[in-house]
Amino acid sequence: MHLPKAELHLHIEGTLEPELAFALAARNGVDLPYADTEELRTAYLFDDLQSFLDLYYSLMAVLRTEDDFAELADAYLARAAAQGVRHAEIFFDPQAHTDRGVPIGTVIGGLGRALDRSEESHGISTQLIMCFLRDKSAESALETLDAAKPYLDRISAVGLDSAEVGHPPAKFREVYAAATALGLRKVAHAGEEGPPEYIREALDVLGVERIDHGLRCMEDPDLVDRLVSERIPLTLCPLSNVRLRAVDVLEQHPLRSMMDAGLLCTVNSDDPAYFGGYVGDTFRAVYEALGLDREQLRTLARNSFEAAFLDHDEERRARYLSEVEAYAFD
Repeated sequence: MHLPKAELHLHIEGTLEPELAFALAARNGVDLPYADTEELRTAYLFDDLQSFLDLYYSLMAVLRTEDDFAELADAYLARAAAQGVRHAEIFFDPQAHTDRGVPIGTVIGGLGRALDRSEESHGISTQLIMCFLRDKSAESALETLDAAKPYLDRISAVGLDSAEVGHPPAKFREVYAAATALGLRKVAHAGEEGPPEYIREALDVLGVERIDHGLRCMEDPDLVDRLVSERIPLTLCPLSNVRLRAVDVLEQHPLRSMMDAGLLCTVNSDDPAYFGGYVGDTFRAVYEALGLDREQLRTLARNSFEAAFLDHDEERRARYLSEVEAYAFD
Protein backbone atom coordinates (compact mmCIF):
# COMPACT_ATOMS: atom_id res chain seq x y z
CA MET A 1 0.00 0.00 0.00
CA HIS A 2 1.59 3.23 -1.19
CA LEU A 3 -0.22 5.60 1.17
CA PRO A 4 2.49 8.06 2.36
CA LYS A 5 3.66 7.09 5.83
CA ALA A 6 6.48 7.23 8.35
CA GLU A 7 7.96 4.05 9.80
CA LEU A 8 8.88 4.51 13.45
CA HIS A 9 9.45 0.93 14.66
CA LEU A 10 11.91 -0.82 12.39
CA HIS A 11 14.97 -2.81 13.45
CA ILE A 12 17.48 -2.63 10.62
CA GLU A 13 18.91 -6.02 11.59
CA GLY A 14 15.40 -7.40 11.17
CA THR A 15 15.41 -6.52 7.46
CA LEU A 16 18.05 -9.16 6.69
CA GLU A 17 16.42 -11.24 3.97
CA PRO A 18 17.71 -14.81 3.41
CA GLU A 19 19.16 -13.92 0.00
CA LEU A 20 21.25 -11.08 1.44
CA ALA A 21 22.25 -13.22 4.43
CA PHE A 22 23.72 -15.84 2.09
CA ALA A 23 25.40 -13.22 -0.09
CA LEU A 24 27.07 -11.57 2.91
CA ALA A 25 28.01 -14.96 4.37
CA ALA A 26 29.79 -15.85 1.14
CA ARG A 27 31.54 -12.49 1.01
CA ASN A 28 32.73 -12.72 4.61
CA GLY A 29 33.50 -16.45 4.81
CA VAL A 30 30.72 -17.21 7.29
CA ASP A 31 29.22 -20.71 7.29
CA LEU A 32 25.46 -20.68 7.80
CA PRO A 33 23.82 -23.88 9.14
CA TYR A 34 21.25 -23.90 6.31
CA ALA A 35 21.46 -25.57 2.91
CA ASP A 36 19.94 -22.67 1.00
CA THR A 37 17.71 -19.61 1.22
CA GLU A 38 14.53 -21.70 1.27
CA GLU A 39 15.70 -23.73 4.26
CA LEU A 40 16.62 -20.49 6.04
CA ARG A 41 13.26 -18.94 5.20
CA THR A 42 11.56 -22.00 6.68
CA ALA A 43 13.52 -21.36 9.87
CA TYR A 44 11.80 -17.97 10.12
CA LEU A 45 8.99 -19.63 12.10
CA PHE A 46 8.96 -18.95 15.82
CA ASP A 47 7.30 -20.19 18.97
CA ASP A 48 7.83 -16.98 20.95
CA LEU A 49 9.98 -13.87 21.28
CA GLN A 50 13.00 -15.76 22.63
CA SER A 51 13.08 -18.34 19.84
CA PHE A 52 12.95 -15.49 17.35
CA LEU A 53 15.75 -13.62 19.10
CA ASP A 54 17.99 -16.70 19.11
CA LEU A 55 17.87 -16.91 15.31
CA TYR A 56 17.93 -13.14 14.89
CA TYR A 57 21.20 -12.71 16.77
CA SER A 58 22.88 -15.76 15.25
CA LEU A 59 22.30 -14.49 11.71
CA MET A 60 23.94 -11.17 12.54
CA ALA A 61 27.27 -13.00 12.21
CA VAL A 62 27.19 -12.21 8.47
CA LEU A 63 27.34 -8.44 9.15
CA ARG A 64 31.02 -7.55 9.41
CA THR A 65 31.98 -4.45 7.41
CA GLU A 66 30.72 -0.94 6.66
CA ASP A 67 29.74 -2.18 3.21
CA ASP A 68 27.57 -4.89 4.79
CA PHE A 69 25.65 -2.42 6.95
CA ALA A 70 25.30 0.03 4.07
CA GLU A 71 23.93 -2.70 1.81
CA LEU A 72 21.50 -3.88 4.50
CA ALA A 73 20.11 -0.37 5.03
CA ASP A 74 19.92 0.44 1.34
CA ALA A 75 17.96 -2.74 0.65
CA TYR A 76 15.45 -1.81 3.37
CA LEU A 77 15.09 1.75 2.08
CA ALA A 78 14.39 0.53 -1.46
CA ARG A 79 11.63 -1.77 -0.21
CA ALA A 80 10.23 0.92 2.08
CA ALA A 81 10.09 3.48 -0.72
CA ALA A 82 8.13 1.04 -2.87
CA GLN A 83 5.54 0.82 -0.06
CA GLY A 84 5.04 4.55 0.47
CA VAL A 85 7.49 5.30 3.30
CA ARG A 86 8.55 8.95 3.25
CA HIS A 87 10.33 9.10 6.62
CA ALA A 88 12.00 6.29 8.61
CA GLU A 89 13.35 6.31 12.15
CA ILE A 90 15.53 3.23 12.20
CA PHE A 91 16.56 1.20 15.24
CA PHE A 92 19.96 -0.46 15.45
CA ASP A 93 21.49 -2.66 18.16
CA PRO A 94 25.17 -1.79 18.62
CA GLN A 95 25.76 -4.27 21.45
CA ALA A 96 24.77 -7.15 19.18
CA HIS A 97 27.69 -6.18 16.95
CA THR A 98 30.33 -4.89 19.38
CA ASP A 99 29.96 -8.08 21.47
CA ARG A 100 31.20 -10.05 18.45
CA GLY A 101 34.06 -7.71 17.66
CA VAL A 102 32.51 -5.28 15.17
CA PRO A 103 33.35 -1.69 16.21
CA ILE A 104 30.45 0.67 16.77
CA GLY A 105 32.01 3.06 14.25
CA THR A 106 31.77 0.37 11.57
CA VAL A 107 28.07 -0.10 12.27
CA ILE A 108 27.20 3.59 12.34
CA GLY A 109 29.51 4.38 9.44
CA GLY A 110 27.90 1.82 7.18
CA LEU A 111 24.33 2.69 8.12
CA GLY A 112 25.16 6.37 7.80
CA ARG A 113 26.41 5.94 4.23
CA ALA A 114 23.06 4.51 3.18
CA LEU A 115 21.08 7.09 5.12
CA ASP A 116 23.09 9.98 3.70
CA ARG A 117 21.95 9.13 0.19
CA SER A 118 18.45 8.00 1.14
CA GLU A 119 16.57 11.15 0.19
CA GLU A 120 18.28 11.36 -3.18
CA SER A 121 18.07 7.64 -3.93
CA HIS A 122 14.74 6.72 -2.34
CA GLY A 123 12.90 9.91 -1.37
CA ILE A 124 12.99 8.96 2.32
CA SER A 125 14.23 11.18 5.15
CA THR A 126 15.83 9.19 7.95
CA GLN A 127 16.98 9.19 11.55
CA LEU A 128 18.87 6.61 13.62
CA ILE A 129 17.73 5.39 17.03
CA MET A 130 20.34 3.52 19.06
CA CYS A 131 18.78 0.73 21.13
CA PHE A 132 20.11 -0.90 24.27
CA LEU A 133 19.57 -4.63 24.75
CA ARG A 134 17.50 -4.92 27.92
CA ASP A 135 18.66 -8.47 28.69
CA LYS A 136 22.20 -7.12 29.10
CA SER A 137 23.35 -5.07 32.07
CA ALA A 138 22.71 -1.39 32.65
CA GLU A 139 26.49 -1.01 32.83
CA SER A 140 26.81 -2.40 29.31
CA ALA A 141 24.23 0.12 28.11
CA LEU A 142 26.19 2.97 29.72
CA GLU A 143 29.39 1.75 28.07
CA THR A 144 27.57 1.66 24.72
CA LEU A 145 26.30 5.21 25.15
CA ASP A 146 29.81 6.34 25.99
CA ALA A 147 31.23 4.59 22.92
CA ALA A 148 28.63 6.31 20.76
CA LYS A 149 29.56 9.84 21.84
CA PRO A 150 31.82 10.50 18.80
CA TYR A 151 28.84 9.69 16.56
CA LEU A 152 26.04 11.63 18.23
CA ASP A 153 25.63 13.81 15.16
CA ARG A 154 24.20 10.69 13.51
CA ILE A 155 21.94 9.53 16.39
CA SER A 156 18.60 11.16 17.15
CA ALA A 157 17.34 9.03 20.02
CA VAL A 158 17.89 6.03 22.25
CA GLY A 159 15.61 3.03 22.62
CA LEU A 160 15.28 -0.21 24.58
CA ASP A 161 14.58 -3.59 22.98
CA SER A 162 15.12 -7.37 23.12
CA ALA A 163 13.63 -9.77 25.70
CA GLU A 164 11.21 -7.75 27.83
CA VAL A 165 10.01 -10.03 30.63
CA GLY A 166 12.16 -9.74 33.73
CA HIS A 167 13.92 -6.62 32.50
CA PRO A 168 11.80 -3.65 33.59
CA PRO A 169 12.50 -0.19 32.19
CA ALA A 170 13.65 1.10 35.58
CA LYS A 171 16.77 -1.06 35.20
CA PHE A 172 17.99 1.55 32.68
CA ARG A 173 17.20 4.70 34.67
CA GLU A 174 20.82 5.87 34.73
CA VAL A 175 21.55 5.43 31.03
CA TYR A 176 18.36 7.25 30.04
CA ALA A 177 19.28 10.12 32.36
CA ALA A 178 22.68 10.27 30.64
CA ALA A 179 21.02 10.24 27.22
CA THR A 180 18.78 13.10 28.29
CA ALA A 181 21.83 15.10 29.31
CA LEU A 182 23.27 14.53 25.83
CA GLY A 183 20.13 15.93 24.21
CA LEU A 184 18.87 12.63 22.76
CA ARG A 185 15.19 11.79 22.32
CA LYS A 186 13.88 8.70 24.12
CA VAL A 187 11.68 5.72 23.25
CA ALA A 188 11.38 2.21 24.70
CA HIS A 189 9.74 -1.12 23.97
CA ALA A 190 7.13 -1.74 26.66
CA GLY A 191 3.90 -3.65 26.99
CA GLU A 192 4.58 -6.22 24.28
CA GLU A 193 5.21 -9.25 26.49
CA GLY A 194 5.71 -7.21 29.64
CA PRO A 195 2.84 -5.91 31.79
CA PRO A 196 1.16 -2.49 31.60
CA GLU A 197 3.31 -1.39 34.54
CA TYR A 198 6.34 -1.50 32.22
CA ILE A 199 4.65 1.19 30.11
CA ARG A 200 4.19 3.36 33.20
CA GLU A 201 7.84 2.85 34.16
CA ALA A 202 9.03 3.77 30.68
CA LEU A 203 7.07 7.02 30.91
CA ASP A 204 7.76 7.93 34.54
CA VAL A 205 11.25 6.56 35.16
CA LEU A 206 12.86 6.79 31.71
CA GLY A 207 10.91 9.80 30.46
CA VAL A 208 10.21 8.32 27.03
CA GLU A 209 8.23 10.23 24.42
CA ARG A 210 6.92 7.20 22.50
CA ILE A 211 6.05 3.66 23.52
CA ASP A 212 7.17 0.93 21.13
CA HIS A 213 4.45 -1.74 21.01
CA GLY A 214 2.34 -0.90 24.08
CA LEU A 215 -0.61 -3.10 23.14
CA ARG A 216 -1.02 -4.40 26.72
CA CYS A 217 -2.05 -0.91 27.83
CA MET A 218 -5.58 -2.08 27.01
CA GLU A 219 -5.52 -4.15 30.22
CA ASP A 220 -5.36 -0.91 32.28
CA PRO A 221 -8.14 1.64 31.61
CA ASP A 222 -6.44 4.31 33.70
CA LEU A 223 -3.27 3.90 31.65
CA VAL A 224 -5.25 4.16 28.43
CA ASP A 225 -6.80 7.41 29.68
CA ARG A 226 -3.34 8.77 30.45
CA LEU A 227 -1.90 7.80 27.07
CA VAL A 228 -4.85 9.43 25.34
CA SER A 229 -4.71 12.65 27.36
CA GLU A 230 -0.95 13.01 26.99
CA ARG A 231 -1.01 12.01 23.31
CA ILE A 232 1.74 9.43 23.79
CA PRO A 233 2.32 7.66 20.46
CA LEU A 234 2.29 3.86 20.30
CA THR A 235 4.35 2.22 17.55
CA LEU A 236 2.33 -0.95 17.01
CA CYS A 237 3.57 -3.91 14.95
CA PRO A 238 0.56 -6.17 14.25
CA LEU A 239 2.28 -8.79 12.06
CA SER A 240 5.04 -9.12 14.65
CA ASN A 241 2.48 -9.55 17.44
CA VAL A 242 0.90 -12.47 15.59
CA ARG A 243 4.16 -14.18 14.66
CA LEU A 244 5.48 -13.90 18.22
CA ARG A 245 2.17 -15.11 19.72
CA ALA A 246 1.29 -11.90 21.55
CA VAL A 247 -1.95 -12.12 19.55
CA ASP A 248 -3.30 -15.44 18.26
CA VAL A 249 -4.59 -14.21 14.89
CA LEU A 250 -4.56 -10.82 13.22
CA GLU A 251 -8.36 -10.60 13.37
CA GLN A 252 -8.03 -10.45 17.18
CA HIS A 253 -5.49 -7.63 17.23
CA PRO A 254 -6.65 -4.72 19.43
CA LEU A 255 -5.60 -2.01 16.94
CA ARG A 256 -9.15 -1.06 16.04
CA SER A 257 -10.22 -0.90 19.69
CA MET A 258 -7.14 1.17 20.48
CA MET A 259 -7.99 3.65 17.75
CA ASP A 260 -11.61 3.78 18.96
CA ALA A 261 -10.30 4.58 22.45
CA GLY A 262 -8.50 7.63 21.07
CA LEU A 263 -4.95 6.29 21.33
CA LEU A 264 -2.36 7.75 18.96
CA CYS A 265 -1.58 4.52 17.13
CA THR A 266 0.93 3.98 14.36
CA VAL A 267 1.48 0.80 12.32
CA ASN A 268 4.98 -0.49 11.61
CA SER A 269 6.78 -3.63 10.45
CA ASP A 270 9.27 -4.27 13.31
CA ASP A 271 11.47 -7.00 11.75
CA PRO A 272 9.88 -7.41 8.31
CA ALA A 273 12.20 -10.05 6.86
CA TYR A 274 11.20 -12.35 9.72
CA PHE A 275 7.55 -11.44 10.20
CA GLY A 276 6.14 -11.69 6.71
CA GLY A 277 5.72 -8.13 5.53
CA TYR A 278 7.03 -4.60 5.23
CA VAL A 279 4.99 -1.64 6.42
CA GLY A 280 2.81 -1.29 3.32
CA ASP A 281 2.03 -5.01 3.58
CA THR A 282 1.12 -4.44 7.24
CA PHE A 283 -1.26 -1.61 6.39
CA ARG A 284 -3.00 -3.81 3.85
CA ALA A 285 -3.15 -6.77 6.26
CA VAL A 286 -4.83 -4.79 9.07
CA TYR A 287 -7.17 -3.13 6.56
CA GLU A 288 -8.40 -6.56 5.47
CA ALA A 289 -8.29 -8.43 8.79
CA LEU A 290 -9.78 -5.73 11.01
CA GLY A 291 -12.22 -4.21 8.57
CA LEU A 292 -10.69 -0.75 8.74
CA ASP A 293 -11.95 1.82 6.30
CA ARG A 294 -9.75 4.02 4.14
CA GLU A 295 -10.07 7.04 6.40
CA GLN A 296 -8.83 4.98 9.33
CA LEU A 297 -5.80 4.06 7.23
CA ARG A 298 -5.33 7.75 6.50
CA THR A 299 -5.50 8.44 10.24
CA LEU A 300 -2.79 5.85 10.89
CA ALA A 301 -0.58 7.48 8.25
CA ARG A 302 -1.26 10.95 9.67
CA ASN A 303 -0.43 9.67 13.16
CA SER A 304 2.91 8.35 11.94
CA PHE A 305 4.06 11.79 10.86
CA GLU A 306 2.63 13.50 13.93
CA ALA A 307 4.55 11.00 16.13
CA ALA A 308 7.82 11.36 14.19
CA PHE A 309 10.77 13.24 15.65
CA LEU A 310 10.45 16.07 13.16
CA ASP A 311 10.16 18.94 15.65
CA HIS A 312 13.30 20.48 14.12
CA ASP A 313 11.67 20.53 10.67
CA GLU A 314 7.98 21.32 10.97
CA GLU A 315 7.91 22.38 7.33
CA ARG A 316 8.85 18.85 6.33
CA ARG A 317 6.24 17.37 8.66
CA ALA A 318 3.59 19.64 7.16
CA ARG A 319 4.63 18.61 3.65
CA TYR A 320 4.33 14.93 4.50
CA LEU A 321 0.95 15.47 6.16
CA SER A 322 -0.31 17.27 3.07
CA GLU A 323 0.72 14.23 1.00
CA VAL A 324 -1.39 12.04 3.29
CA GLU A 325 -4.43 14.27 2.90
CA ALA A 326 -4.00 14.40 -0.88
CA TYR A 327 -3.57 10.66 -1.35
CA ALA A 328 -6.23 9.05 -3.52
CA PHE A 329 -6.88 5.39 -2.73
CA ASP A 330 -7.19 3.03 -5.68
